[in-house]
Amino acid sequence: MQNLQKQNNMRFAFFGTPYVARDTLAALSQHGYTPECVVTSADAPSGRGMHLTPSPTKSWAQENNLPILTPEKLDEEFQAAIKSYDCEYAIVVAYGKIIPQVVIDMFPRGILNIHYSLLPKYRGASPVESALLHNETTTGVAIQRMVYQLDAGDILALKEVPILPNETTRELRPRLIQIGAELLIETLPQFENGTATYTPQDHSQATKCKKIQKEDGLLDIGGDAQNNWNKYRAYAESPGTYFFANKNGTQIRIKIKTAAFDGTSFTPLRVVPEGKKEMNYSDFAASLS
Repeated sequence: MQNLQKQNNMRFAFFGTPYVARDTLAALSQHGYTPECVVTSADAPSGRGMHLTPSPTKSWAQENNLPILTPEKLDEEFQAAIKSYDCEYAIVVAYGKIIPQVVIDMFPRGILNIHYSLLPKYRGASPVESALLHNETTTGVAIQRMVYQLDAGDILALKEVPILPNETTRELRPRLIQIGAELLIETLPQFENGTATYTPQDHSQATKCKKIQKEDGLLDIGGDAQNNWNKYRAYAESPGTYFFANKNGTQIRIKIKTAAFDGTSFTPLRVVPEGKKEMNYSDFAASLS
């Protein structure tokens, strides 16, 4: 448990749920930006036993003795609760719920949000995955002022980030989290003292990305190699990629753990066949013949 030293001049609330938010909150607090309260999702079933489990952000807030709100809805009851903290602004990182205009309006200085793309490109739920899915060589981090429209707010800060050739979401996302936290920390002093510059987005250039579903990870192992590689990189962290193979007249599902691409051929390296332990793909392929 840390003894957090509060240095920010203005009171703010922090909204966030997964580890993306937790790591950002930890970085903020290490630099003296400690929220008055943390708003996160309610405990949810997790693991094989489906036990109710707090979000990573809630766990961190508990360890650091920060007030926590876990509303099911951002209704009048929540609004009364958040109002009691008398916050000037809020920071939102991967909260998981749409924040209504009435809540946005509760913060006199507005709400800041970190988005992991070069806005207005890849607005929506999966900007990191979408950059890899489209074989981009660069992506970025944007600090935007939230409006009640999907990732359409004015930009306070924007930083371009190169994507490494073999990088997957497992490596790229943590790197973007760190860069995003650093960019936010650099931006907050100007935001708090009123000297920040706001740049409107060019909405005509906006593209959107969808929420990812488990079935999106299905590969045609004999199909387009570049497409398979893009999917593997995009979905390496979640939901993962997989394909089906015929063994003894039965279709079985094979999860891909690691893979390689030489520019022309996509090759799984380590796989987990349905009901089996992880193994080399070459051993699995040999078992089919």
